[in-house]
Amino acid sequence: MISKRQQFVKRIFDVILATVGLVAVGWLIGLVALIARWDTGKSGIFRQMRVGRNGELFDILKVRTMRDVSGFDTSVTTSSDPRITQLGRLFRLTKIDELPQLLNILRGEMSFVGPRPDVPAIANRLQHEAPLVLKVRPGITGPASLKYRNEEQLLQTHADPEWANWHVVFPDKMRINTSYVENYRFTKDLRYLWQTIFGTYSAVAIQEITQGVSHDQHAA
Repeated sequence: MISKRQQFVKRIFDVILATVGLVAVGWLIGLVALIARWDTGKSGIFRQMRVGRNGELFDILKVRTMRDVSGFDTSVTTSSDPRITQLGRLFRLTKIDELPQLLNILRGEMSFVGPRPDVPAIANRLQHEAPLVLKVRPGITGPASLKYRNEEQLLQTHADPEWANWHVVFPDKMRINTSYVENYRFTKDLRYLWQTIFGTYSAVAIQEITQGVSHDQHAA
C-alpha cells in the first residue's frame, strides 16, 4: 500500500510537473480545443463523469475526438469506431486529447500515474473485485495503460469487442492496477512516465485477448 509519505511525495511531484506542463503546452490545449470544436461541431473540451479516489465522482477533461452518429451507441471504442473523426484519430494516436487532464491533476482529482478512471457504472465491480484501485487517485498513465496502449486496435481485431473488453481486458487491468497499489514505488512512477513518452507496445496483450476470445468461442 502507498504510505502517507509516499502519497505526499507523489502529490508534490504531480503539482510541480502539472504546473510546468500547463505553462509549456497550455497554448496547444487551447489551439487543439478550437480545432476540435470546428471538427466535431461541439465544445472542443469533452467532459465525462468518472470515479476517482474513494469512489468520489469528478469530470474528466479531454479534447473532443468523437461526433454523434445516429444509431451507434456503445461504451467500448475500437479503432474503426465511426464516431471518431479523422483529426480525432490523430489526437488519440498522439495522446494530445489527454492534455487537459493536467487540470484534473492540479485540482487533486488525478495523478500522472495510476489506474485509469472508470465510469460510474463500473464502480460496484471495482469495489467488489479490485477495491484497492479506488484507494488512489486515478492516473493519466500507468502499467495497465502501457500494456493496453493500443487497446482500440486490439479490440478491433475481434468479432466481439464487448466480450473481449469486459471478460479479458478489464479483469486484467484490475489485476495489474491492484498490483500497482500493493507494490507502489515512486521510482516505478518515473519509469511508467518515461515508457509512456518513449516506450513501445507489448505484444503480450494480443496473445491474452486472443486466447480469451478463442476460449469463449469454443465454449459456446
